[in-house]
Order: sequence, then structure tokens, then C-alpha cells
Amino acid sequence: MEQAAHWYSIDWRCRHTWGKSAYNTLWCLIGCAIGDFGTIYYFQHYQIEVSPWLVLALAMFNGILTSIVLETILLMRSMPANEALRTAAGMSLISMLSMEIAMNLTDWMLVGSLQLRWWSLLPALAAGFVTPWPYNYWRLKALGQACH
Repeated sequence: MEQAAHWYSIDWRCRHTWGKSAYNTLWCLIGCAIGDFGTIYYFQHYQIEVSPWLVLALAMFNGILTSIVLETILLMRSMPANEALRTAAGMSLISMLSMEIAMNLTDWMLVGSLQLRWWSLLPALAAGFVTPWPYNYWRLKALGQACH
């Protein structure tokens, strides 16, 4: 088995890898945002009074789940369904969790609670994108693995 390169020993200037890792990160962000923001919006819209920590946990779980579903659908264009699901389920949990935490923390810091506001969505999405992007680059460069 090939040993992974240390973060400091890889070439961080490869435009191709930055582009590929950005593309992968964007698809992950779309999937995560649908489940995460959808869950928060549901509790907010229907004014369901529960612990914000429960909503946060459900939002993160649903974000990861929708990301896996979206990726499975995309991968089914080029591989059988069972292989697509296995590949999608094997995505980097570190990448998805860091994305979820960054989105929710940014939204919470801007709004002051676990509520969605139109003006907080773009900064939350931007934070969700840039947080795992270098890790996804490293996975491609050091391990030869995409997170998707």
C-alpha cells in the first residue's frame, strides 16, 4: 500500500488539481446544503420547538445523507448502482463534517441562532466550500483519491 505524502511535501500549486478538487467540493456542497438547510428551514418554517442541538445534529445528518444520494445519482451515469452507492458512501467523512460545521457555525455567528436568513446563506455556503477544499486537494494529490 502506498504511503500518503505529508501535507508539506506535495505541490500545492497544481491548477488542475485545484480545479478538480473545487469541482468535487462543489458537488458535495450542493448535496450537503440541500439536506442541511432543508432541515433547518423545516423546523424554522413550522416553528417546531426543540433543542437547537437536535436540529443541528439532524441538519448535519441529513446534509451528509443528501450528499451521498446526490453523488450516487451522479456516479450512476458511469457505473452500476451498487458500485455508485458504495463509492458515494466511501466519500471523505472528514470533508463532509468540516463542511457541515463550517456552514452551520457561520450561519449561527451571523444570525445569532440556528435560523436561516437570505443574507446568511451565501457566507455560509462560502465557508462550507473553502473549509474542506484544501483537504480535498490533498486527498487528490497525496492519495490519488477524490472525496467523491
